[in-house]
Amino acid sequence: MSDKINRIVLAFSGGLDTSVILKWLQQTYQCEVVTFTADLGQGEELEPARAKARLMGVKEEHIFIDDLREEFVKDYVFPMMRSNALYEGLYLLGTSIARPLIAKRQIEIARQVGADAVSHGATGKGNDQVRFELGYYGLAPDIKVIAPWREWDLTSRTKLIEFAEQHQIPIPRDKRGESPFSTDANMLHTSSEGKVLEDPWEETPDYVYSRTVNPEDAPDAPEYITIDFERGDGVAINGVGMSPATLLETLNEYGRKHGIGRLDLVENRFVGMKSRGMYETPGGTIYHLAHRGIEQLTLDRGAAHLKDELAPKYAELIYNGFWFSPEREMLQAAIDYSQEKVTGTVRMKLYKGGVQVVGRKSPNSLYSEKVVTFEDDAGAYDQRDAAGFIKLNALRLRLLGRRDR
Repeated sequence: MSDKINRIVLAFSGGLDTSVILKWLQQTYQCEVVTFTADLGQGEELEPARAKARLMGVKEEHIFIDDLREEFVKDYVFPMMRSNALYEGLYLLGTSIARPLIAKRQIEIARQVGADAVSHGATGKGNDQVRFELGYYGLAPDIKVIAPWREWDLTSRTKLIEFAEQHQIPIPRDKRGESPFSTDANMLHTSSEGKVLEDPWEETPDYVYSRTVNPEDAPDAPEYITIDFERGDGVAINGVGMSPATLLETLNEYGRKHGIGRLDLVENRFVGMKSRGMYETPGGTIYHLAHRGIEQLTLDRGAAHLKDELAPKYAELIYNGFWFSPEREMLQAAIDYSQEKVTGTVRMKLYKGGVQVVGRKSPNSLYSEKVVTFEDDAGAYDQRDAAGFIKLNALRLRLLGRRDR
């Protein structure tokens, strides 16, 4: 097996799991391992990953640490947000949407360094193994994929630590004790799962939350902000133009301050089991509702309702790892077409964990005060037209009624 592999690109965080994987790959496959660490705005210092890789014998030119924050928001988060996608009606897909970008960059690096295999640290129980590997195969059909958690016999944290100690791999002090939960973070969200969260009857302990203040401790006065949209994408907050990543980061700070975006969810994983997770999506929650707010003015009813039918399918494709599939791209084309006139400004009220749309305006508004007013509309709408409209819609109901009653 080992003589078939020339070079492996590993998605590497520098933590305990991927550090053990790095050494295990070097030993098991007797080949060079290239490390790739993605900066997706997870808020952690990434240089220690470089030092760890260097310590473990990775060549300097084979240590990749890439700042992907702008690409992440512009080319992945914003296109998803145009769809109003929510998995199972609640989840804003914060972990799911990061995986295709990591897979894409990993394959690019594999081609750049002449690697014939890629590897990741996802376990064999979760969704991420599927998302990473569908991404790899979609972009490089003949790539060799190595998933250590499905191959090795290091089946517990104790065994990982023993392996690390045997091979002089530095272990953070907090990893020697049993971690109370596991987390994944990027600019869009933080997810927490496992251990103290595994009983769905028990309320999430407050120490699990890292991105938001407790809503009960949030400011006692509401705060109002405006978000400007152009063709379905956010471009400014309070009139100040911002890049996609800066805009999301700014909304994250508003959401953190006001305790917005907490979600306690029992979801259906693609692999078949249910899992309980706690998600914090502060800026994304504000953005999602604001985007719907501007669509209320600018989308025709038919387009808006069709989008609402497509959104669950689109969300499921992203959750299950099919970002690079033709059906996702087909849906994206329809969604992007619908956003041509989605331009304007939304005013949001932020208060103690809640976020509301309280105002919206657009140069492309389909709202006509003249038509909808309860005052004299000066002939803009002839109310007598409603009689025939109602009778035609009632015709089949009347025929049924005559037959059945």
